[in-house]
Amino acid sequence: MADQKIIAVVGATGAQGGGLIRAILNDQESGFTARALTRDVNSEKARALAKLGAQVVSANLDEVESVKRAFAGAYGAFCLTNFWEHFSPERELAQAKAQAEAAKAVGVKHVIWSTLEDTRKWVPLSDTRMPTLMGQYKVPHFDAKGQADEEFTKAGVPTTFLLTSFYWDNLIFFGMGPKKGPDGALLFTLPMGDKKLPGIAAEDIGKCALGILKNGTVYVGKRVAIAGDRLTGDEMAAAMTRALGQTVRYNSVTPEQYRSFGFQGADDLGNMFQVKRDFNEAFCEPRDPAIARSLNSSLQSFEAWLSRNKDRIPLS
Repeated sequence: MADQKIIAVVGATGAQGGGLIRAILNDQESGFTARALTRDVNSEKARALAKLGAQVVSANLDEVESVKRAFAGAYGAFCLTNFWEHFSPERELAQAKAQAEAAKAVGVKHVIWSTLEDTRKWVPLSDTRMPTLMGQYKVPHFDAKGQADEEFTKAGVPTTFLLTSFYWDNLIFFGMGPKKGPDGALLFTLPMGDKKLPGIAAEDIGKCALGILKNGTVYVGKRVAIAGDRLTGDEMAAAMTRALGQTVRYNSVTPEQYRSFGFQGADDLGNMFQVKRDFNEAFCEPRDPAIARSLNSSLQSFEAWLSRNKDRIPLS
């Protein structure tokens, strides 16, 4: 244990961070040990990580000194922000800056920053194809992360920029699974037309991050985009039909319709899917599953993920 390198993991009780913690603890040959950062060290999820063997420490991303203490002595840090916790891109930017400053201050040797594209490079604010949100964003939960990339670069921190994909776990936890339509048939609703949606099992993000760390400095300064599959709505519906044993139809709606669904964040997600649809080649091409598989030999396809998780998808 003494000669193992510490990886400080932000968002340790969430999907990405939790996946990395488990990946590290399950790989006895990696040379790493996991330090789990969480606001509440006494939460049920935090206690579960401690039981698995992680060092659990308290950290508040809104306070840079707190992050410095949590990063101190760590070889690497997995950094992220969670827009859906507070719906504030400005807070995401501030938290990313705090993590970059803390990593620089305590001499972290390798940061993995979980980021996404700044969609305003594809769709300027003046572009009327989709509404501008919150005054200065097209896809707030993408744009703030993409904008924050420069905080790590400016700080001079050795960073790998990890671009993730749509979590298939959203079918379980985010209400995006198939729903019964007026005729009783199961409908899988997306505003993607006939374009492909890159997706990944959330736990595989952590395994890919560990793969990056195990490669030493090979990926420092690079952008690495990951996906487990790139499938159309029809292909996803067909896979769900096979897994669930009942017919699932792809319900292709327009981004305008999706933005009007009324749940918090519907406008953000409607814009996000529209960007993925309208700039499909530019979005899909970097997210070649072969890249993720080279980092994580157990990478799951959508079919494989469904076989393990079909009973967890609510269908009402």
